[in-house]
Amino acid sequence: MSGAADERDRIRAAMDRILTGRPERSNGALTVVALALEAGVPRNALTQRHLDLKNEFYAKVKERGQPTDAETRLRKQIVRLKELREKDKAELEQLRADVQGLVRVVNQLCLENHQLRDASSSPDPVARILPVQRTPPQHG
Repeated sequence: MSGAADERDRIRAAMDRILTGRPERSNGALTVVALALEAGVPRNALTQRHLDLKNEFYAKVKERGQPTDAETRLRKQIVRLKELREKDKAELEQLRADVQGLVRVVNQLCLENHQLRDASSSPDPVARILPVQRTPPQHG
């Protein structure tokens, strides 16, 4: 038996074991990597020399109606990324609101500062003591 024919036979046998849930050498994932490991061939044997077997494997996986492990992993990652995006969106909205509030405070302080400078630069400045608003100390 030629090396290529032996390799194809091993790939087909590995396909059967993985698809029936009886892997011997791999984790049984529905991926080309697991198939190559199960067959004892390099991965490029499936991606270059035996492309038809790789396509056949994925077709059989698709027939089963189950997503591949890679697809499942990517779908979970998409969900995680969407959750992070929503969290970031909420945080960005809060930061924008905070910036608007801070701009208002800065403008008010600038106005008060300008008024105080004008009052202190008049020919006869009058100093007034303003009441101090005490705030209770915060613990935390």
